[in-house]
Amino acid sequence: MKVIKKVEEMQQWSESVRKRGETVGLVPTMGYFHEGHLSLMETAGQMCDHLVVSLFVNPAQFGENEDLDAYPVDLDRDYKLAEEKGASVVFAPPREEVYPERFQTSVALASLPRHLCGLDRPVHFGGVATVVTKLFNIVGPQVAVFGAKDFQQLQVIRQLVKDLNFNIRIVGNPIVREADGLAMSSRNVYLSTDERASALSLSRSLELAEGLIRDGGKDAAAIRAKVVELITGFDHTAIDYVAVCDPDTLEDVDSVTAPVLVALAVKVGTTRLIDNRVIDPAQ
Repeated sequence: MKVIKKVEEMQQWSESVRKRGETVGLVPTMGYFHEGHLSLMETAGQMCDHLVVSLFVNPAQFGENEDLDAYPVDLDRDYKLAEEKGASVVFAPPREEVYPERFQTSVALASLPRHLCGLDRPVHFGGVATVVTKLFNIVGPQVAVFGAKDFQQLQVIRQLVKDLNFNIRIVGNPIVREADGLAMSSRNVYLSTDERASALSLSRSLELAEGLIRDGGKDAAAIRAKVVELITGFDHTAIDYVAVCDPDTLEDVDSVTAPVLVALAVKVGTTRLIDNRVIDPAQ
């Protein structure tokens, strides 16, 4: 496995692979791998000749007073895990390689970022869209795999690829959970023992919402109220949002008559966690 840190070297490697008629799969990450990341690598590795894992903590998607400087990093461990999953390359550029002096271009979407996490994180999805566009141009993959836990991010990337005519297949991988249901996240390491127990309120509230919808519940406001009640019944929790919305547009719905996305963002202690589930009332 190669570790590449320069944009030009990464582009040259990808060009040589394409000239041989071989395919490249990309898994964009910010590192500190857990089983969720590794599942993305497994999926991408099965779909291509060469797996490239990018490892870059993207400053453009962090706003003021967010945890950029505290974001966990363990490069040696990440390199080892990526190699074990069959990666041909880990692309791990320094910040100045991705955002050189006088960098001034950004990619922005008009509608999808104006919902869910974008309401409290106004710069986040512009930063995501910009860095992913750069990674697509640098790595040149035929397929890229993203986790469905960041459902809004996945929809942003799908829309970006459609709008900008990237010839790249975007695959959304299912959420990977701990045995007790907590969605895996690099931020879980911040949770104390008590907070870790309270973090289970997210997955349990999604189970509650699914049960209500399966039992014929259609009033989105009533479903949301039940979810809020369950989460706030746990210590250390503060809700950023609970949404019952259209999975494609992310716009809130009043009545559940078709598949809906139930999406959550909850601060447990000082750690912001997200989770979601797409629920089809017809199933």
